[in-house]
Amino acid sequence: MKSMDPIVGRLMGLRYKSHPWHGVSIGEEAPEVVTCFIEMVPTDTVKYEVDKVSGYLRLDRPQKYSNVVPALYGFIPQTYSGKKVAQMTIDKVSRPEIKGDSDPIDICILTEKDIAHGDILVRARPIGGFRMIDGVDADDKIIAVLENDAVYGGYRDITDCPPMAIDRLKHYFLTYKDLPGEKRKVEISHVYDREEAHEVIRRSMEDYNDRFNLEDMLMLK
Repeated sequence: MKSMDPIVGRLMGLRYKSHPWHGVSIGEEAPEVVTCFIEMVPTDTVKYEVDKVSGYLRLDRPQKYSNVVPALYGFIPQTYSGKKVAQMTIDKVSRPEIKGDSDPIDICILTEKDIAHGDILVRARPIGGFRMIDGVDADDKIIAVLENDAVYGGYRDITDCPPMAIDRLKHYFLTYKDLPGEKRKVEISHVYDREEAHEVIRRSMEDYNDRFNLEDMLMLK
């Protein structure tokens, strides 16, 4: 699937400067290979996320417990979890109240390298994902491998991953929002393969173009 028109991208760059969500291209090879913005690495003891207005990383919250993200974690630029992404979850779990979470699509990237910090761009190859539901929000987590990684680079599907690696990722996402005395509202209904991950990314690109069109970027409405 083609990424955003380069002219539109440049115009958005003038509006957003180097905003990692809007000003960075997903890449011409998407969804097979995607550019990703990394917010967190396994050594982080606090949760960072991109401020949607400024594009800078901000402190979201300390990690209250010992669970840390077991992979590089960030999002795919120029994607958006909207109606088309949500419809995939609705079709799979038969819950018509599900909606997109209005964020870019999250991605976890497996690598044997020790990356010291986030706020970087990497190229990754999606191999599958988790159909995660947070309350009534579709909150898909794409699983990928760092392109040309010495250990994981040969993986082409989530079935190539050791089960322990997938279990660690599932445990993190099912527990990282837990607080004492509060009922958990997060679930992972399915673990899906590369082809379904590609379809989630395609739909998220369409949702993005529907939500952030050229007329909006030029503030003509």
